[in-house]
Amino acid sequence: MGVYSPDFKVQIKNSKIMFAVISSGGKQYKVSNDTVLTVNKITGEGGEKITIDEVLFASDGKDLSLGSPNIKDAKVKFEIIKQDRDRKILVFKKQRRKNFRRKNGHKQDITFLKVLDIEVPGLTFPKAKAPKVEKLANEEEVNKAPTKKKVVKKKTATKVKE
Repeated sequence: MGVYSPDFKVQIKNSKIMFAVISSGGKQYKVSNDTVLTVNKITGEGGEKITIDEVLFASDGKDLSLGSPNIKDAKVKFEIIKQDRDRKILVFKKQRRKNFRRKNGHKQDITFLKVLDIEVPGLTFPKAKAPKVEKLANEEEVNKAPTKKKVVKKKTATKVKE
């Protein structure tokens, strides 16, 4: 992650963003609660919950935690939204003056993940908020089908043939 400097700590302390940096598939991702990210394929079905233990850095807006390379006992919980394939990537090879051209392409398998919870010892992250469901006062309003207004056609003048 580079050399730690006191200036960096001051910049993080002034920001109120709560996030963690994780490693998955050889790449690093910055995640916070209720975010959706796409990563290289991870085994699992849609709706399944997984945990990633490779947390490299975390900040709750007040304090920070830096791993070497990972933070001990830190984990991020995800829910797999769906498995999909990325857009097609074209690979074109050419050698000039040799009449050599090859055009190939492939689609990479990807996984959509939603962050449920970030757990880092010593730091406090707010839990993911459940969606609010508002209840209506009258049950009749729910069961009553909406009525459409009747459309009245305007009368137009007709042409007289002579």
